[in-house]
Amino acid sequence: MNIPAPSRQFAAVLLCSCALTPFAAHAQDTATNETPAQEERTSTLDTIGNIVVTGTKTQNPEDVQDVPLAVTAFNADTLEALKVRDVQGLTFSAPNVSLDQIGTSRGQANFSIRGLGINSSIPSIDPTVGVFVDGVYLGTNGGVVFDLFDLDSVEILRGPQGVLFGRNVTGGAVLINTGNPTEEFRGKFRAAVDGPVDGGRGGANYTASGVISGPIIEDTLLFKVGAYYNNDEGYFQNSFDGSNHGAAETYIIRGALEARLGDLTLTGKIDYFDSEGDGPAAQNRGAFERDTFDFAIDNRGSYTNETINASLTAEWDIGPGTLTNIFGYRDYQATTDADIDATALFLFHSSTETEQDQISNEIRYAVSTDNFDLTVGGFYFDQSIAYTEIREIPVSTPLTFFGGGQQDHEVLGVFASGQYYLTDSLSVIGGIRWSQETKDAAVTYVRPRAACSVVDGTCPTTGVNSFIPTENNGFTDSVRFRNVSPKLGLQYEFNDSQVYAHWTRGFRSGGYNFRITNANAFEAIATAPGGSFSFGEEQVDNYEIGGKFETADGSLTLNVAGYITTIDDMQREVNQSDPVSGVAQSIFNTANATITGVEAEARMRLSDSLIVTANIGLIDAEYDEILFDISGDGVIDQTDLDLRLPRVPEVTFGFGFIHELFIGDSEILTRVNYQYRDEFAYTDNNLGFVQDISNLEANITWVTPMDGLSFSIYGRNLFDEVQVGGDTQIPFGGALSNGVNQPFGAAPAAGTFSPLSKGRQVGVEALFEF
Repeated sequence: MNIPAPSRQFAAVLLCSCALTPFAAHAQDTATNETPAQEERTSTLDTIGNIVVTGTKTQNPEDVQDVPLAVTAFNADTLEALKVRDVQGLTFSAPNVSLDQIGTSRGQANFSIRGLGINSSIPSIDPTVGVFVDGVYLGTNGGVVFDLFDLDSVEILRGPQGVLFGRNVTGGAVLINTGNPTEEFRGKFRAAVDGPVDGGRGGANYTASGVISGPIIEDTLLFKVGAYYNNDEGYFQNSFDGSNHGAAETYIIRGALEARLGDLTLTGKIDYFDSEGDGPAAQNRGAFERDTFDFAIDNRGSYTNETINASLTAEWDIGPGTLTNIFGYRDYQATTDADIDATALFLFHSSTETEQDQISNEIRYAVSTDNFDLTVGGFYFDQSIAYTEIREIPVSTPLTFFGGGQQDHEVLGVFASGQYYLTDSLSVIGGIRWSQETKDAAVTYVRPRAACSVVDGTCPTTGVNSFIPTENNGFTDSVRFRNVSPKLGLQYEFNDSQVYAHWTRGFRSGGYNFRITNANAFEAIATAPGGSFSFGEEQVDNYEIGGKFETADGSLTLNVAGYITTIDDMQREVNQSDPVSGVAQSIFNTANATITGVEAEARMRLSDSLIVTANIGLIDAEYDEILFDISGDGVIDQTDLDLRLPRVPEVTFGFGFIHELFIGDSEILTRVNYQYRDEFAYTDNNLGFVQDISNLEANITWVTPMDGLSFSIYGRNLFDEVQVGGDTQIPFGGALSNGVNQPFGAAPAAGTFSPLSKGRQVGVEALFEF
């Protein structure tokens, strides 16, 4: 049954109101009828409030309130309360943070923090937000936004983190820490089912996982094994044939061993990830209304993803400090097939194949004394990427487009970071990192040709295109970057609170575009005086002042930060619809810009049973100098300066609560969270945008009298808001009868490729742990 939108929103609010109902009764019960057994019961809210962070890489993990850094952290209990199943699930939990998928293929990260983000699925493009799993940097955005389970913590560090984490973290860093083996024998088993509750949509989404952990040799050798399975029948309905769309099947197998050998601890982890399913549910917004989930595509599409991740961490107490070495390995293979024209006609279909493998090693020594903290270290990273793209565009040419590229990428770095206490309250923060980055690339232009496969080495990068003799096939080139990233600041601590200020500089790598569709125009720029086959690096300077305030009893915390971020030689993928190639995606250093913002997060424990949270982020962004004609009108002028920076929502805010109610030997845990994110431009010419979204989530968990057994009812996107992973212009799709082709209009350009994210979902979950 289809319920009118206003009624659905009212129903969602009513659900949350019902969740609030126990509060008043509980307040009375605790005042008059509380039993000794209830007084002694361990509170779930106590564990949710205890959060430490590892992102400072000091000798010992620090309380989140003690670090002079804008960071939002979630421990295992908080993640459980939020029902987080992938990194994207945290996109509505922190100010000025968007952890979205780009939508071109499942799992492709499109992260943005404080207005610094990318809009590209090209694997040779480095991120602005680095993702680290158990301390290992993921070298590409592919395969990042996939299912997660058995997590110890997630940390979102806002602002450049170049000193400790290196290049390509100019926006920030997301640290994902999976569960370690335990000293005691423990297990956790989970099963859940959710799906759409609105008529005219797809099927159910089934999930099951299990983890067992404990000692092999007491206090010496510990183990953990886990498995995860997800079968999604597809949330959407494709009106082209009435079929469910968005189906996916995912398997994860994970193992870990920890050996404690005196002062040396070795922890090895490995997981195997396999997933396959449908291509994107792409809406053409030249044919369908933006506030609907309606779409019709003739090509179902597909994706496959197979990944092996492994890490070995050694921690050795030597002298006054701890020596840590983290070795990482990743092998990633993926294929995609998508209906890019997003219509019921065969106008523009595209498939890709990607292979990536990487190794990395970080070694560091950290010392903490009464007067100073010091961490020094070195970093090595090496990855190889191969990418092939095929475009089928029968309306523009009877030929098939092939292209792509290969790249070897090496990074060397040394760093030092410290904090020296001038007095018991005042300290100086400092750090510096030297980095060298080398990229060797071979690129084949995406142009009509007989066949091409970068992966097996049959894609030509030299010679002349046999179908277009006036064009070359591609090029080979190498580029090297060397930089120094400094940080300098102060921290003043008082009465369980602090204020801090710092300046830090970061860099985002330059490199190569694997998706060049206009060979002659590109080479004309590349071979001109001062030109290059590579695009340049991006420099980011961040000036920040902040404070973290906490009451003596810890019942109230308030974290605020204000910042000015300047970006020189901003990298952007400029998207332009093209009737021959479908869409031209060129990467340029487009502008210099300034982003100014403020953000605040608050947490208040109003009673033993109720925690209230709130956050807000405000951003103002503007261009200072234009280096490239981003408006597309042929000249660089005030029109370009007046455009909005892409990926910058001007306002984000949210609030929520977690409530705990004891009823006899059982417990009711209720969590409700609302988050708003303003609209933002997706394309540089502002003809594509992602609309604002109000996201409401809620869950109620019954912790039964049976030890370790609980049941939950949860809802996501309860307002049923439409969200997309992009808004790329394409020259296909008819305009709406009442549409207006203008910036932020109903039907930008001639059509769009706008992959839909899921709307309202409701589910149930059973959890047993021992």
